[in-house]
Amino acid sequence: MSNLSKLEFVALDISEKNYLSWVLDAEIHLAAKGLGNTITQGNEASSQDKAKAMIFLRHHLDEGLKVEYLTVKDPLELWTGLKERYDHLKATVLPRARYEWMHLRLQDFKTVSEYNSAVFRITSQLKLCGEVMNDEDLLEKTLTTFHASNIVLQQQYRERGFKKYSELISCLLVAEQHNILLLKNHEARPTGSAALPEANMAARRDKSGKRQNNNHGHMNVRGHGNGKRRYNSRHHGGHGKRENNMGSQNNPSRGKSGTATAVA
Repeated sequence: MSNLSKLEFVALDISEKNYLSWVLDAEIHLAAKGLGNTITQGNEASSQDKAKAMIFLRHHLDEGLKVEYLTVKDPLELWTGLKERYDHLKATVLPRARYEWMHLRLQDFKTVSEYNSAVFRITSQLKLCGEVMNDEDLLEKTLTTFHASNIVLQQQYRERGFKKYSELISCLLVAEQHNILLLKNHEARPTGSAALPEANMAARRDKSGKRQNNNHGHMNVRGHGNGKRRYNSRHHGGHGKRENNMGSQNNPSRGKSGTATAVA
């Protein structure tokens, strides 16, 4: 039951919007299962193969469509009925796809990837409607729709003589990535400006910080020592003055001679 409930591709919607892609998916899967001949005119498929193909097709129909084709038991009859019902979509899809292809230009897209996606979407619609675009068509469309400012670049790509569209688009994608990298490098540091030696500056700051810390330590040591010396000098100096004063008082002649000598 789990295998029956699992869809191998999107079921055909009753609103007709996915008929063209559904037809392609159904044909591929039926061929892979060996049941591709069951939906061709004048086939001689066995009743067992027809039953298998019918089960597969009904499993990939919208519930409303299953009810509408409830009495159909031949896969070819179901296939033909759906084609008559929805084949008119080609009359609307094809003109729109042709219009988009005609006005498709590389210069109208911001990136090469967006342009490439549009190319495959439009060419797939054209292929579903019976019109196939080959590599020559894709190459010419791309090379002739470069921006006018890239005339020289367009000529260089044309001279390389690409034979496959995939080769040209690969070169354009690589060149686009290189241009993005160049722009990022330019914006990171304008032309003529010097690079900031962040690593060297950080190392210098670390070294200067260490020197300042060491200097603080030496200054504290010297400061304590000077303080001691000042204390000792004051202590010794004061003691010497008292001794001199006492000596002068005890020996008056020493004080008088000293005064005379100073005046003289």
